Amino acid sequence: MTLEDIGLPSDVLLWKAALLTVISLAVGVLGGFVGMALGTIRLPALLLLGVSPAVAAGTNIIVSTASSLTGAVGHLRARRVLPRLAVTMGVPSVVGAFIGGFYGHLVDESLLILVVGVLVLWQGVELVNRARKELAASAASDAPGESIPAKLQGVFDSKHVTLAAAMGLIIGVAGGAVGLILGSLRIPAMVRVLRVDPRAAVGTNMVIGFFMGATGWIGHVARGQVDYPLAFLMAASAMVGVHFGVKLTGKVSLGRLIMTLGSVMVVVGALLIVRAASA
Repeated sequence: MTLEDIGLPSDVLLWKAALLTVISLAVGVLGGFVGMALGTIRLPALLLLGVSPAVAAGTNIIVSTASSLTGAVGHLRARRVLPRLAVTMGVPSVVGAFIGGFYGHLVDESLLILVVGVLVLWQGVELVNRARKELAASAASDAPGESIPAKLQGVFDSKHVTLAAAMGLIIGVAGGAVGLILGSLRIPAMVRVLRVDPRAAVGTNMVIGFFMGATGWIGHVARGQVDYPLAFLMAASAMVGVHFGVKLTGKVSLGRLIMTLGSVMVVVGALLIVRAASA
């Protein structure tokens, strides 16, 4: 039985749609917590369950956009979004995504995905090591909390802003070329270059992710590369998951947040490398 048999215009089997909806819910909880849309995890699930690559990419980016919107609203309410950071990294990222979407076909996609995967994996390992030190030291700043200390709201002098903007542009181009939002690269850049609190990076990245996703799905919609019933089911469950995941961000210690973030990035990096190798 397919979704079409119950009145929905899609040839996806009903049990596959149900499984993808559950997976999207779980990914949404994790994504809301670590501030990433995590389309890199959803996309392989779509492909493994037989959705064509083009339709999987278009459907996935719509789900990522919807989940990012929910996460952005939740983090905004919790005051974990820094407007200055959103502009510094967000505007170049969106511009880069637009450029990458137009010219990405000029670069070998598997090579680009491989490079991104290695970078994400490397940053993930570094964050895990940092989290171990944070947890071992049991620093005062490691206590759970909603507010972002003033000293961790970032360094925004001309040198750091220029570097962060350049990185945002490059990450945006790469993401636009491969159809991913790539928050897994942007968050470490925020933390390392601009020295912001990871909780602020998590919240702000969700805002940027929404605008990047909203820019990216236009082309897929125009080309008809979206399974709308499946996208609706997965987006709805992802938004519910993100809603609960966002609430976890302010209730977990900073060290544990960094550990989870790093661990997710290691998995995402590995998935990207496998995808590149299989391509």
